[in-house]
Amino acid sequence: MTMTRRAILKGMAATPFLATAGTLLSSTPAAAATIDAGQFTLAARSSNSHGEFADLTAGLAGKLPKVDATAVIADTNRDAIHLTSAPNSAKAFQTGFAWDSADQAVTYWTPQGVTTSADAYGNGLYPDGGSNKVVLVSWYFDGDPSLTDKGARLTFIDYSNAAAPTYRHVLLVEPVLTSTGEYSFNPLRKHAGGIMWYGNLLYFVDTFKGMRVFDLNTLFQVPTTETEVCGLHTDGSYYGYGYKYVLPQSHAYDNAGTYLRYTTIGLDRASTPDSLVVGEYSYAGTVDYTDGDFNGTGVGTTTPKIVRWDLDYTDRQLRSLTSTEAVTVNQEKIQGVVTRGGKHYLSVSAGKTTGGTLRAFNSGDNTTTAVCDLAIGCEDLSYHSSGASGWAFSKSVIWNTTEYDGKRYVYAVHADGS
Repeated sequence: MTMTRRAILKGMAATPFLATAGTLLSSTPAAAATIDAGQFTLAARSSNSHGEFADLTAGLAGKLPKVDATAVIADTNRDAIHLTSAPNSAKAFQTGFAWDSADQAVTYWTPQGVTTSADAYGNGLYPDGGSNKVVLVSWYFDGDPSLTDKGARLTFIDYSNAAAPTYRHVLLVEPVLTSTGEYSFNPLRKHAGGIMWYGNLLYFVDTFKGMRVFDLNTLFQVPTTETEVCGLHTDGSYYGYGYKYVLPQSHAYDNAGTYLRYTTIGLDRASTPDSLVVGEYSYAGTVDYTDGDFNGTGVGTTTPKIVRWDLDYTDRQLRSLTSTEAVTVNQEKIQGVVTRGGKHYLSVSAGKTTGGTLRAFNSGDNTTTAVCDLAIGCEDLSYHSSGASGWAFSKSVIWNTTEYDGKRYVYAVHADGS
């Protein structure tokens, strides 16, 4: 039986990097090469089998109180722990936090993706013209089969006061109709490997399919009393597994070209126009296209790739459905990718007991180089420019989140590794 990425990581210890004097070194630099970008295409989708997302969401709006992300940010209910120094093996530390004791210890929810309001708007503040400094983190449900699979959730962290950040979890859902034609929603049972915030939209990678999109102007408030019910219940009320807010999907981009594993996603505000990049995970240097129901055509290029699509600033959607750049990079265990112009940054993991590494290379380079050490269990990345006038650091930083229980942190390192 083909093992999933999560099962492989749980069942095997990843080969550690050689550690000397507190610095992690890759055994060999990874080779990179430019390939034909035109083979990577997407198909825009505004509906599912139940109807248009807009119509389904409008139906729910007739049943439930509608709120936007600013309401959630103003209604945080948990306290994060401010970090005054780097978590475990990370270097070049700037800022960060740890989750509360419950979220640090929970074994059936696993954090994966990270993005910030410095992705959403160039000045780093949310909403446009507002004053909130916000971090978003995605989690996926990874529990015992005897537990209800609650899908994926998104955490809104109010980081306006870095010394005392607060947060709230929100359930991600897909709007649907019941068998009797009533408006409802289902949990989004996806890996939540990477997220990207752009204006009012949240992009979420769907490993085997492409990207799902959520409009942060449209969330719904639901009662919290039923923790095992999602959607319309027999009592006529709506629930979200005990979460106070649910965020419904509003759009999708389905992979339509050569096979691609949508592992992680990052925003590039230094390109013209703005663009997003998607990166692929491989356990041992070769990307697997047999472990899931992949959308796509032909035989995939099995060396891990970074693929770019241009964005339209006016509506925050993709400007073109065809990729504008694609590179291969012979690097195992890529967990996060973010790009700044022609420079690509990768987070590379090394198992449960060894720290990861931030690596970088320029388009056209033959190899990657180490930037700095990352924490154990490193996952997604998000670039935060020092030019973000409303929320800036003295140097540009890259945010990272870590996944293992007891070692869960969200933190930023200097992008130059200093």
